[in-house]
Amino acid sequence: MKKHNLLAFILLAAAVTACNNKNISFNINATVLKGQYQPQESVPLTVVNVDNVAIDSVVYYLNDKKLGTVKGNEKFDAPLKDQKFGYQNIKALVYHEGKSTEATTRVELVSNVKAKILAYEVVNTYPHDTESYTQGLEFYRDTLIEGTGQYGKSKLRKTDYKTGAMYKEISLEGRYFGEGITIFNNKIYELSWKENTGFIYNADNLKKIKEFEYTKPIQGWGLTHDDTHLYQSDGTEKIYKLDPETLKEVDYINVYTESAKVKSVNELEWVNGKIYGNIYQTNTVAIIDPATGAVEGVLNFADLDKKVTNIDKDVLNGIAYNPKTKTFFITGKKWDKMFEIRIKE
Repeated sequence: MKKHNLLAFILLAAAVTACNNKNISFNINATVLKGQYQPQESVPLTVVNVDNVAIDSVVYYLNDKKLGTVKGNEKFDAPLKDQKFGYQNIKALVYHEGKSTEATTRVELVSNVKAKILAYEVVNTYPHDTESYTQGLEFYRDTLIEGTGQYGKSKLRKTDYKTGAMYKEISLEGRYFGEGITIFNNKIYELSWKENTGFIYNADNLKKIKEFEYTKPIQGWGLTHDDTHLYQSDGTEKIYKLDPETLKEVDYINVYTESAKVKSVNELEWVNGKIYGNIYQTNTVAIIDPATGAVEGVLNFADLDKKVTNIDKDVLNGIAYNPKTKTFFITGKKWDKMFEIRIKE
């Protein structure tokens, strides 16, 4: 009899403990949320009280930064202004019965800028070396600097853009796949694709000054600069802002339209305060706000692609701006032509 009473007591104690340790569950109310928001909007937040317990307060966080606190389960409007485009992680810390419970969700922040479709005219057509797997293109004074890719074939060259004649070239070691280039303070900066390594050269004689490693394991794609910083793409929607001395990342943007992120941002060119980015595997160049990542304009160069006649051509990739003529020079990997174009107002 005593054994039975002891067993009953143990079972009762276990049941009470299980009841006291019951997991209280809350969810952020998804029924009132949209999948995408724009920067001028706010996200309306409340929690779903699954177990109908008394809520003391809720603290809301956006990307791990505290936004504010509400009493009980009052609605909280989370502002999105000044956030980077992309997914925003939302957390609610719910206080109840002397405890706290987390609930999380996320929404996507997209651009509120409607991109303009820009027109252009072809000013001139020049020859282009069909052996050049073009990765980077930029003017240095009156000379066109071109970086090419492929293992064992990557080169850095100075050319006469009118004739296609080569003034000087150097080859990269066979283990490097050359990528984007830019010229900053009389130095040529060049990326490699998967080798996590970049190079700096004297822009006058192409002598290598030094090598540098990327500060994180990313691919090297496009490269450009403004008056103070370099900008590097890695094949995703990201463009990194780099200190030209330390080559360390100081900021980044995510490239977005009104409806989606823009992946495969490749060769870059800085023109009048905007970044012109070729979207890899397309004939499209996006005009990007370097402060926000918003796509403000689009150039479609499909007609230029049709004018290229060699059958072994690859995709469009090569944007250079000549500030003297205020024209762009567009080519592609192994194209037999380079086009000088002027954007129409």
